[in-house]
Amino acid sequence: MATSPFDITGARALVTGSSKGIGKALARALVEAGADVILNARTAQALERTREELADAGPGPVRIAAFDVTDEDQVRDGLARVGRIDILVNNAGMQRRAPLTDFATADFDAVMTTNVRSVFLVTREAARGMIERGRGKVIVIASVQSELARPGIAPYSASKGAVRMLVKGMCADLATAGICVNAIAPGYFATELTSALVADEDFTSWVQARTPAGRWGRVEDLTGTLLWLASPASDFVNGQTIFVDGGMTAVL
Repeated sequence: MATSPFDITGARALVTGSSKGIGKALARALVEAGADVILNARTAQALERTREELADAGPGPVRIAAFDVTDEDQVRDGLARVGRIDILVNNAGMQRRAPLTDFATADFDAVMTTNVRSVFLVTREAARGMIERGRGKVIVIASVQSELARPGIAPYSASKGAVRMLVKGMCADLATAGICVNAIAPGYFATELTSALVADEDFTSWVQARTPAGRWGRVEDLTGTLLWLASPASDFVNGQTIFVDGGMTAVL
């Protein structure tokens, strides 16, 4: 019997920054789709809570791998412990807010390190094994801020713009080895990390007015695109950024 091109049963997936928020939702979707999922963040305790929550969500195992994705040695050692990776989801990220003239250099460096360096380090290490096996899927979480800008977050926008070009560059290097590298760019999503913004009536009114869909995104809105990019169904899609933003980047 022919298998579905969307089938990822038994594939081994590593999701960085997956103890909460969007990363946790993406990990859940992969577990429910039958993948063997490894959760990653810096803190083992937070990961263990998420692992317990997701353990019965699908047929495959859910494991944890606590390491800092911005530290080269920890990435190398962490991925050596993880072993084979078929699907890599680079989700770890951070935000800092301040007017440009008040933005601290240390905060700029932290944003770029977490949002860009981590993608480079983890993908470089995971790609070595993928090259040996002749296939792999790398999915990077970008943002509408890679295309649009707002006051107070210039370094964040720069980091997500850099991620989009890094995806293209990694595609150029890795596509001949059967590795697909793509990005998902969420719009404004309601999670525990954005709860203060969701609760701000003025900001929510702006999001609703600015988004053709007229609402905040829900984490479930990302999972279909994730599973498509993680599956053989997207094997000829490479170097692309897919905006999942309710139409925000399509209109003025």
